[in-house]
Formats: sequence, structure tokens, C-alpha cells
Amino acid sequence: MDEDHGFRVRIEPLRDFEFNVKFDWPGTPELRTDEPRPLGGQTGPNAARLIAAGVGNCLAASLLFCLKKSRVEPRGVSAEVAGTLARNDRGRLRLGPLTVRLVVDGAGEHEARLERCLGLFEDYCVVTESIRQGVPVAVEVVDDRGRTLRAAQPA
Repeated sequence: MDEDHGFRVRIEPLRDFEFNVKFDWPGTPELRTDEPRPLGGQTGPNAARLIAAGVGNCLAASLLFCLKKSRVEPRGVSAEVAGTLARNDRGRLRLGPLTVRLVVDGAGEHEARLERCLGLFEDYCVVTESIRQGVPVAVEVVDDRGRTLRAAQPA
């Protein structure tokens, strides 16, 4: 299988700390980014929030892909990501630990297949496994009733 792994994103200035992000997929909406106040106007997500969104999206998509390949058809997989900014030893703000909570809606009757995916999906998440080279990421998976299916690892 010949796969194209390249991609391109263009970031153009609008005003102050606002930027317009254009993606290389035709028909994909553009995205406005900005910095939080007082530096920016907070008219769009900043880079830290985009990274958190990328981690959550990648994990949810990886888990959903595994479940579908295992013939488990949940109603959905949602993600919530909590993050922090922390100062490094030189006093510079850096992205701190991220904690991800995935909710699998409607896969309870397929516990054996679900269990298999819980042990696999993170390894296939390109973004999270790349981010983990420098940022701790803890992942918890729960079902739609709040029952823990996989506990979060320490961040």
C-alpha cells in the first residue's frame, strides 16, 4: 500500500496574535488561532489547546478504529482533555501534563473485544505517542455509565 504521509498547514497573520490556519484538504474550513488575554484577544484556540485537541482527537479516533475493526459498533467515543502550563527550570512556560478521559458510548455488550482494544489503541495514536516524547499524557477510558474500563496512568 502506497501511503502519503506528508501534509501541509499554512498559518497567515491577521492582526496582533491572531492567525488564520489553512489546511491542505480541499473543503476543510480554515481556523482562527489567538493567544489568551492579555497578550491576545482570545478569539480562537491557542497552540496549547490545539495540541490538547490533537491528542484527544487522535486517541478517540484510534479507539473507535480498533472497536470498528473488532466489529464493535459503539454509538460514539468522546474525549475530554485537561492540561496545564508549567514553568521549566529556567522559568519558561511549557506544556505540562495532559489528562485524557475517553467515554465509550454503547459498547458494553462486547467486553472481550473492548478489552483487546483497550490494550492496543494508544500505541496506534500518532499524535499522542509523539507528544509523549516530551509531555506526560494520562489516559482513562470509561463507559457511558461512568464505569472505569481502563484507569489513567500517572502523568
